[in-house]
Amino acid sequence: MKSKNTQAMAMADIQQASLNALKKLSLSAMAANPVMFIVWIGTLLSALITVQRIVTSHSFGTELTVTLILFFTVWFANFAESVAEAKSRGQAASLRSAKKSLRACRIRDNQEEWVDASALGKGDTVCVREGEYIPADGDIIQGVATVNESAVTGESAAVLREAGTDHSSVIGGTKLLTGNIILKVANDPGNSFLDRMIGLVEGAKRQKTPNELALTVLLSALTAVFLLIVVTLPPMAIFVGGQLDYTMLIALLVCLIPTTIGGLLPAIGIAGMNRALSANVVAKSGKAVEVAGDIDTLLLDKTGTITFGDRQATAFLPVQDVEYSALVAAAVHASIEDPTPEGKSVLLLAESTNVAAEQTIKDAEFLPFSPKTRVSGLQLANGGLRMKGASDAMKKWAIELGVRWPDDIDHLVMSVAQKGGTPLVVATERQVLGVIALTDVIKPGVAERFARLRSLGVRTVMVTGDNPITAGVIAAEAGVDDFIAEAKPEDKLELIRAEQAKGRLVAMVGDGTNDAPALAQADIGLAMNSGTQAAKEAGNMVDLDSDPAKLLAVVEVGKQLLITRGALTTFSLANDVAKYFAILPAVFVGTIPAMAALDFMHLNSPATAVISALIFNAVIIPILIPLALKGVKVKSISPEKLLRNNMLVYGLGGVLLPFAVIKLFDVMIGSLV
Repeated sequence: MKSKNTQAMAMADIQQASLNALKKLSLSAMAANPVMFIVWIGTLLSALITVQRIVTSHSFGTELTVTLILFFTVWFANFAESVAEAKSRGQAASLRSAKKSLRACRIRDNQEEWVDASALGKGDTVCVREGEYIPADGDIIQGVATVNESAVTGESAAVLREAGTDHSSVIGGTKLLTGNIILKVANDPGNSFLDRMIGLVEGAKRQKTPNELALTVLLSALTAVFLLIVVTLPPMAIFVGGQLDYTMLIALLVCLIPTTIGGLLPAIGIAGMNRALSANVVAKSGKAVEVAGDIDTLLLDKTGTITFGDRQATAFLPVQDVEYSALVAAAVHASIEDPTPEGKSVLLLAESTNVAAEQTIKDAEFLPFSPKTRVSGLQLANGGLRMKGASDAMKKWAIELGVRWPDDIDHLVMSVAQKGGTPLVVATERQVLGVIALTDVIKPGVAERFARLRSLGVRTVMVTGDNPITAGVIAAEAGVDDFIAEAKPEDKLELIRAEQAKGRLVAMVGDGTNDAPALAQADIGLAMNSGTQAAKEAGNMVDLDSDPAKLLAVVEVGKQLLITRGALTTFSLANDVAKYFAILPAVFVGTIPAMAALDFMHLNSPATAVISALIFNAVIIPILIPLALKGVKVKSISPEKLLRNNMLVYGLGGVLLPFAVIKLFDVMIGSLV
């Protein structure tokens, strides 16, 4: 049943695409594609010639055939673009279903009022209760809740969103499953995340990418040159005492210009956007997808990208002359108010040690972790401190407070780091007690992904707040090209600028407000859907799955887009060679008999030669539509080898294939005639 439904949907899409292809035949719509616009003008002129021959009672079989073939050539090109757009319309329809007639409980002057979601503006405060739909994009400023985002991401599993974290962002149209929240609206009506997604996938806001524009200019220039050549041929023929058939000249022009890539170019661009969306990545423009294919440097966080990011406390290692129980108790106190998974894992590990440690302390002030200090802990009511943090930051803290740095603490830090773990030093206001060992696990397959990217010419750099030894161990195991240890958020921005100053294109991933400057500076900034609004606004791509490793897939999507466009351009220009040899003798043999020497395929007649070349020129477009939509497979080989392979497959193949197919069509048409 599912297969029948799928087939029915596919047939409906094809029927709709066929109808849309006809709608695109208006001159204003065709003008957007200069190559196919010239073909369409040629079709109309050929149709006029056919009508004129019918009216004057002349034979019109060849003219009518040429007109029909030219019409289908244009229709096939429009059909290719319509098929690519059909998938986008399906995605837009599913997104529209998430935009329900929503109501919002707006808070003004401490009073609640119910209004239409469309009346909400940026900066408004809204209360959302359990079971209600979130009326607008925003950041949670109070509360914690689980949210069903399946209407947007397609993922049925609920996600956790909490105020004051890097996972405080929510999307309008999603449903609050548990908890009550207060959020601040991030966008004005019409500029929501769903509105922008719908506009992008429908193609209403799709702009041609720089490479696509450059290729369009090249194809337009070639078309203009060949048009000029063909226009000058009739007076030249008259000058030498001959006469050329205008239908043949139109056929010659169509075969001279690069119609194959001209017809498929829009579909390739739309398909690139669709492939990014299929990976649950929303690109704010086609340019972002294309630039991803040109990336030279990937800037990657260790936690969550290379490793699972679920670091767990696995051991307490006290320094000499410190009781194990004293270290455990101080570690528990430093982690009581720590909301991070690492902090909670310290409490769980402490429970498993059977060491009694008070987990409720009155009148204590929590000192939160910050990227600048890289320490956190608790200040007791009596002035005492229970602190934990990175070894270099804790050493600086200890020196400032006059606390002695034990001789063996560096050895403990080194032992944890050499195993790829993250050491956290624990101390009080009086002494350094020891180390908590945090262990993370590298994601399977990342080393192979990095090797694949390296073969494509992409350099990977791991950025982490870990000490250099831990960072080095993880970097070696993961197979990255370089790493930066003990990094702060501003270090990412400096690194991006340094790489760009060398002429490189840089991509990075982020989710927090402090990542926003670097995301904006990077050539590709992939923001997490779970991240803050600031991060999503700064980036030019948003990952709906909030998977930092998705950046690797984004680069491959961009590479595939560029490779597909290059391969089909090569094929299009190459197969013109065969069409020249088929149609040039047919057009000029009556005026210049010596041109018959070029007809080494020994085609039946000038008419069958022209029709055979035009048929090939038309049918090759729908044949290549699946390749344009799916994309050429990206292989883990060097750019030089990739170029060589493409020249052999699509270049040489593009030259040889048309000869065989045109000859086959000529034989078939000749037998019918």
